[in-house]
Amino acid sequence: MRAIVLDGFGGLEALSYRDIPEPGPLAGHVVIEIKAFGINHAEMHMRRGEWAEAAPVSGIECVGIVKSCPGGEFPVGAKVAALMGGMGRTINGSYAEFTRVPVGNVALIEADLPWAELAAIPETYATAWTCLFRNLELRAGQLIVIRGATSAFGQAAVKQAVNAGARVIATTRQQERFAMLEALGVERCEIERPDLSKHIAEAGEIDAVLDLVGNSVALDSLAMLRRGGRSCLAGWLGGLDPIPDFNPLLQMASGVYLTFFGSFVFGTPGFPLSDVPLGEIARDAAAGRLDVRPKRVFGFEEVPEAHRLMEANAAGGKMVVVL
Repeated sequence: MRAIVLDGFGGLEALSYRDIPEPGPLAGHVVIEIKAFGINHAEMHMRRGEWAEAAPVSGIECVGIVKSCPGGEFPVGAKVAALMGGMGRTINGSYAEFTRVPVGNVALIEADLPWAELAAIPETYATAWTCLFRNLELRAGQLIVIRGATSAFGQAAVKQAVNAGARVIATTRQQERFAMLEALGVERCEIERPDLSKHIAEAGEIDAVLDLVGNSVALDSLAMLRRGGRSCLAGWLGGLDPIPDFNPLLQMASGVYLTFFGSFVFGTPGFPLSDVPLGEIARDAAAGRLDVRPKRVFGFEEVPEAHRLMEANAAGGKMVVVL
């Protein structure tokens, strides 16, 4: 089968197209004929060697058709989504014509949508949903700040939070993107900055922060919460450097909560993929209640170009590849 194999770590030249053996049936696993997959920042960090683990074949999500499932958990021919767990980290991922994934990282995603739109859902929407409604326990009427809202992940979070009846303040580094976020239903936009808590009028009254900028603003996110408020750290748009000299006793307000979510835990006993209503999300999209259309669609031979745009912060939203 045709696949993209990491030829060492580095720039775009590390993405090497090769023919490798197709994965065969294995107990407890699903072999998927890949129809489309999303492009994610995690894969850029893996290519650069900045991630703790990286499999030869990258790619942390896909949608496609079940080719084999020895345990019978999914019928052959079913339309499914698969996402992270070990995909692209400890097992070969989705930059290929076929992949083999543990059954715990696979979910039915039957919906009358094109493959390109289905491919925009798994990683982005499953992770955003979990952050919003499990880690942050977001409810209708609450005020949430979504930092890094113009990223694909951020836009998915904005859409789901607005649909749930929450009030959303969105941040971006570029004022020209305010109109796009306002069209998604946010209450207001703010320019992203390291000391946002000192400039936002609602500081001290905010129920939740979804922090996709990362460690560089993690303490500032905590500083804007009300007592009992929650911040969920789930992205690193601002880089992977750790919080320097972190001392909770001196740097955290009493009574606030700092949580973290990484999609690599999907499929583990505490984080079953069945907890996420992927099928419902896909049906909402098919019914027109949720817009999951990707910003850009590429062919398989164009994956390096997708990486180039992602590295240049020029994607503007979710990018997918259709085989």
